[in-house]
Amino acid sequence: MSDSKKHMELAKRIDHTLLKADASKKDVERLCDEALKYGFHAVCVNPFRVPFCVDYLKGSGIKVCSVVGFPLGATTRDIKVMEARLVAEMGADEIDYVINIGAVRDGAFQVVKEEMDAILNAVKPYGLIVKAIIEVPLLSREEVVKACGVLTEVDFLKTSTGLHRPVTVEDVKLLVENVAPGVKVKAAGGIRTCEQALRLIEAGAERLGSSRSVEIIESCR
Repeated sequence: MSDSKKHMELAKRIDHTLLKADASKKDVERLCDEALKYGFHAVCVNPFRVPFCVDYLKGSGIKVCSVVGFPLGATTRDIKVMEARLVAEMGADEIDYVINIGAVRDGAFQVVKEEMDAILNAVKPYGLIVKAIIEVPLLSREEVVKACGVLTEVDFLKTSTGLHRPVTVEDVKLLVENVAPGVKVKAAGGIRTCEQALRLIEAGAERLGSSRSVEIIESCR
């Protein structure tokens, strides 16, 4: 496989991300232009920017992903359900929602399951891909394993929001070894180089999330 083909294949695994609170419309436009240039799988933006991205990327094949309950996951189930439905109505193709981390720490896994079910039901009519952010850095290995055993109906489990530390190969392997059949893994957090990206994919990550996606692809050259 040629280098350019390899770069294209890697780009198709990446959700090009911009979730900064101070991101301007011009910043989001740049994000979309980079996605178009490099062929990233999706752009991932805050809910407010979804309509702009849907319109800007229309017909390009690049997906629009947004976040729900971001970044803490500590809002109520009803608020997450409303947010998920709203971004679906605005045209998003995928959502990354932060699970209730506190409930996991409490051992209240029924809360986590009921939240998942409610969000899935809310977006089912729209056919969205749903990724649950499990925040591995904040949980014990046992808590992660138990959460994986509950989050069996989502399309992806995502390692983290990326706010606490860089994702590791061990994080990815922990999820890969414990997800339900058919559930894929997305790695996120501090991914900046081609070498990092390829290691995470080799460990089993189907998708990567990064705000440094251009750096990743350029470092492959």
